[in-house]
Amino acid sequence: MSNYVITIARQYGSGGRTIGEMLSKQLGISYYDKQIIQMASDESGIDLSLFGKVESGISVKSSLFGKTAKYTGEVHSPDSKKFISDENIFNYQAKVVKDLLEKESFVIVGRCVNHIFKDDPRALRVFVHAPWEYRIEKSREKVSGTTEDIEKFLLKDDKRKEEYYNRFVGGRWADARNYDLCINSAKLGFDKSVELILREMELMGLK
Repeated sequence: MSNYVITIARQYGSGGRTIGEMLSKQLGISYYDKQIIQMASDESGIDLSLFGKVESGISVKSSLFGKTAKYTGEVHSPDSKKFISDENIFNYQAKVVKDLLEKESFVIVGRCVNHIFKDDPRALRVFVHAPWEYRIEKSREKVSGTTEDIEKFLLKDDKRKEEYYNRFVGGRWADARNYDLCINSAKLGFDKSVELILREMELMGLK
Protein backbone atom coordinates (compact mmCIF):
# COMPACT_ATOMS: atom_id res chain seq x y z
CA MET A 1 0.00 0.00 0.00
CA SER A 2 1.27 3.51 -0.82
CA ASN A 3 1.77 6.14 1.85
CA TYR A 4 -1.20 8.27 2.92
CA VAL A 5 -1.79 11.49 4.81
CA ILE A 6 -4.63 12.65 7.06
CA THR A 7 -4.82 16.44 7.14
CA ILE A 8 -6.68 18.07 10.01
CA ALA A 9 -7.83 21.68 10.07
CA ARG A 10 -9.58 22.65 13.28
CA GLN A 11 -11.23 25.45 15.17
CA TYR A 12 -9.44 26.28 18.40
CA GLY A 13 -11.23 24.56 21.27
CA SER A 14 -12.69 21.81 19.08
CA GLY A 15 -10.07 19.26 20.11
CA GLY A 16 -8.80 18.75 16.58
CA ARG A 17 -5.18 18.54 17.69
CA THR A 18 -6.04 15.91 20.32
CA ILE A 19 -8.02 13.91 17.75
CA GLY A 20 -5.04 14.05 15.39
CA GLU A 21 -2.66 12.79 18.07
CA MET A 22 -5.05 9.98 19.03
CA LEU A 23 -5.43 8.99 15.38
CA SER A 24 -1.69 8.88 14.75
CA LYS A 25 -1.15 6.66 17.78
CA GLN A 26 -3.91 4.28 16.74
CA LEU A 27 -2.52 4.03 13.21
CA GLY A 28 1.08 3.83 14.38
CA ILE A 29 2.19 6.69 12.12
CA SER A 30 3.86 10.07 12.68
CA TYR A 31 2.06 13.18 13.86
CA TYR A 32 3.21 16.60 12.65
CA ASP A 33 2.26 20.09 13.68
CA LYS A 34 4.72 22.88 14.43
CA GLN A 35 7.66 20.56 13.67
CA ILE A 36 7.06 21.41 10.01
CA ILE A 37 8.26 24.97 10.63
CA GLN A 38 11.59 23.76 12.01
CA MET A 39 11.98 21.27 9.16
CA ALA A 40 11.27 23.96 6.56
CA SER A 41 13.73 26.32 8.24
CA ASP A 42 16.42 23.63 8.27
CA GLU A 43 15.89 22.78 4.59
CA SER A 44 15.67 26.34 3.28
CA GLY A 45 18.16 28.06 5.59
CA ILE A 46 15.58 30.77 6.31
CA ASP A 47 15.58 31.87 9.94
CA LEU A 48 13.05 30.00 12.07
CA SER A 49 11.66 33.22 13.56
CA LEU A 50 10.53 34.39 10.12
CA PHE A 51 8.41 31.26 9.71
CA GLY A 52 6.79 32.03 13.06
CA LYS A 53 6.05 35.61 12.06
CA VAL A 54 4.33 34.65 8.80
CA GLU A 55 2.25 32.01 10.57
CA SER A 56 1.20 34.60 13.15
CA GLY A 57 0.01 36.93 10.41
CA ILE A 58 3.03 39.26 10.41
CA SER A 59 4.34 39.96 6.92
CA VAL A 60 8.09 39.52 6.42
CA LYS A 61 8.11 40.62 2.78
CA SER A 62 5.43 40.22 0.16
CA SER A 63 4.95 41.25 -3.44
CA LEU A 64 1.21 40.58 -3.32
CA PHE A 65 0.09 43.91 -1.83
CA GLY A 66 -3.05 42.44 -0.32
CA LYS A 67 -3.73 40.04 -3.18
CA THR A 68 -4.16 36.29 -2.83
CA ALA A 69 -1.23 34.08 -3.80
CA LYS A 70 -1.88 31.34 -6.31
CA TYR A 71 -0.13 28.35 -4.78
CA THR A 72 2.16 26.68 -7.32
CA GLY A 73 4.56 24.84 -5.02
CA GLU A 74 7.53 26.71 -6.51
CA VAL A 75 10.34 27.58 -4.08
CA HIS A 76 13.00 30.22 -4.70
CA SER A 77 16.72 29.76 -4.06
CA PRO A 78 18.87 32.10 -1.90
CA ASP A 79 20.02 34.07 -4.95
CA SER A 80 16.43 35.10 -5.74
CA LYS A 81 14.89 38.39 -4.61
CA LYS A 82 11.88 36.34 -3.54
CA PHE A 83 13.87 34.01 -1.27
CA ILE A 84 13.00 35.87 1.94
CA SER A 85 9.31 36.44 1.29
CA ASP A 86 6.01 35.37 2.84
CA GLU A 87 5.17 33.29 -0.21
CA ASN A 88 8.50 31.45 -0.27
CA ILE A 89 8.26 30.71 3.44
CA PHE A 90 4.82 29.19 2.91
CA ASN A 91 5.98 27.24 -0.15
CA TYR A 92 8.94 25.73 1.70
CA GLN A 93 6.56 24.40 4.35
CA ALA A 94 4.40 22.93 1.59
CA LYS A 95 7.48 21.36 -0.04
CA VAL A 96 8.53 19.70 3.21
CA VAL A 97 5.05 18.25 3.69
CA LYS A 98 4.83 16.94 0.12
CA ASP A 99 8.29 15.39 0.36
CA LEU A 100 7.29 13.69 3.61
CA LEU A 101 4.46 11.85 1.91
CA GLU A 102 6.94 10.18 -0.42
CA LYS A 103 8.72 8.77 2.64
CA GLU A 104 5.98 7.92 5.14
CA SER A 105 2.33 8.07 6.14
CA PHE A 106 1.38 10.69 8.71
CA VAL A 107 -1.25 12.88 10.35
CA ILE A 108 -0.72 16.63 10.12
CA VAL A 109 -2.54 19.60 11.63
CA GLY A 110 -2.91 23.05 10.08
CA ARG A 111 -0.79 24.87 7.48
CA CYS A 112 -3.37 24.72 4.64
CA VAL A 113 -2.26 21.17 3.85
CA ASN A 114 -5.80 20.24 2.83
CA HIS A 115 -5.30 22.50 -0.19
CA ILE A 116 -1.77 21.27 -0.87
CA PHE A 117 -3.13 17.71 -1.17
CA LYS A 118 -6.51 18.59 -2.69
CA ASP A 119 -5.92 16.50 -5.84
CA ASP A 120 -3.95 13.69 -4.20
CA PRO A 121 -5.92 10.41 -3.80
CA ARG A 122 -3.63 9.47 -0.91
CA ALA A 123 -5.05 12.25 1.26
CA LEU A 124 -8.08 12.41 3.55
CA ARG A 125 -8.81 16.03 4.43
CA VAL A 126 -10.66 16.58 7.71
CA PHE A 127 -12.14 19.68 9.32
CA VAL A 128 -12.95 19.52 13.05
CA HIS A 129 -15.41 22.07 14.39
CA ALA A 130 -17.63 22.56 17.44
CA PRO A 131 -20.32 24.94 18.76
CA TRP A 132 -19.18 28.26 20.18
CA GLU A 133 -20.01 27.52 23.83
CA TYR A 134 -18.21 24.16 23.66
CA ARG A 135 -15.11 25.85 22.27
CA ILE A 136 -15.17 28.43 25.05
CA GLU A 137 -15.31 25.77 27.76
CA LYS A 138 -12.57 23.67 26.18
CA SER A 139 -10.40 26.76 25.71
CA ARG A 140 -10.49 27.48 29.44
CA GLU A 141 -8.02 24.59 29.83
CA LYS A 142 -5.32 26.59 28.03
CA VAL A 143 -6.47 30.21 27.78
CA SER A 144 -6.62 32.28 30.96
CA GLY A 145 -8.95 35.19 31.59
CA THR A 146 -12.66 35.89 31.63
CA THR A 147 -15.23 34.47 29.24
CA GLU A 148 -14.99 37.73 27.31
CA ASP A 149 -11.21 37.35 27.06
CA ILE A 150 -11.59 33.81 25.72
CA GLU A 151 -14.22 34.90 23.19
CA LYS A 152 -11.90 37.63 21.92
CA PHE A 153 -9.09 35.09 21.64
CA LEU A 154 -11.26 32.67 19.64
CA LEU A 155 -12.50 35.38 17.30
CA LYS A 156 -8.93 36.53 16.69
CA ASP A 157 -7.72 32.98 16.06
CA ASP A 158 -10.56 32.24 13.60
CA LYS A 159 -9.81 35.50 11.79
CA ARG A 160 -6.08 34.73 11.61
CA LYS A 161 -6.72 31.28 10.13
CA GLU A 162 -9.23 32.62 7.60
CA GLU A 163 -6.83 35.34 6.46
CA TYR A 164 -3.84 32.97 6.29
CA TYR A 165 -5.78 30.46 4.22
CA ASN A 166 -7.21 33.04 1.85
CA ARG A 167 -3.87 34.77 1.45
CA PHE A 168 -1.79 31.75 0.48
CA VAL A 169 -4.19 29.36 -1.26
CA GLY A 170 -7.40 31.31 -1.81
CA GLY A 171 -10.93 30.57 -0.65
CA ARG A 172 -12.37 30.15 2.82
CA TRP A 173 -10.65 28.09 5.48
CA ALA A 174 -13.92 26.93 7.09
CA ASP A 175 -15.71 26.10 3.82
CA ALA A 176 -16.84 22.45 3.94
CA ARG A 177 -16.18 22.13 0.21
CA ASN A 178 -12.45 22.29 0.95
CA TYR A 179 -12.58 19.05 2.95
CA ASP A 180 -13.55 15.40 2.53
CA LEU A 181 -14.94 15.01 6.05
CA CYS A 182 -16.28 17.57 8.54
CA ILE A 183 -16.70 16.50 12.17
CA ASN A 184 -18.61 18.11 15.02
CA SER A 185 -16.41 16.94 17.91
CA ALA A 186 -18.88 18.16 20.53
CA LYS A 187 -21.51 15.73 19.30
CA LEU A 188 -19.26 12.75 18.65
CA GLY A 189 -16.57 13.11 21.29
CA PHE A 190 -12.91 12.42 20.56
CA ASP A 191 -13.00 8.60 20.47
CA LYS A 192 -15.91 8.44 18.03
CA SER A 193 -14.35 11.21 15.93
CA VAL A 194 -11.27 9.01 15.53
CA GLU A 195 -13.50 6.03 14.68
CA LEU A 196 -15.28 8.07 12.01
CA ILE A 197 -11.99 9.09 10.40
CA LEU A 198 -10.81 5.47 10.41
CA ARG A 199 -14.07 4.39 8.78
CA GLU A 200 -13.70 7.07 6.11
CA MET A 201 -10.14 5.90 5.46
CA GLU A 202 -11.42 2.37 4.84
CA LEU A 203 -14.03 3.64 2.39
CA MET A 204 -11.33 5.54 0.54
CA GLY A 205 -9.02 2.53 0.53
CA LEU A 206 -6.31 4.28 2.53
CA LYS A 207 -5.85 1.43 5.00
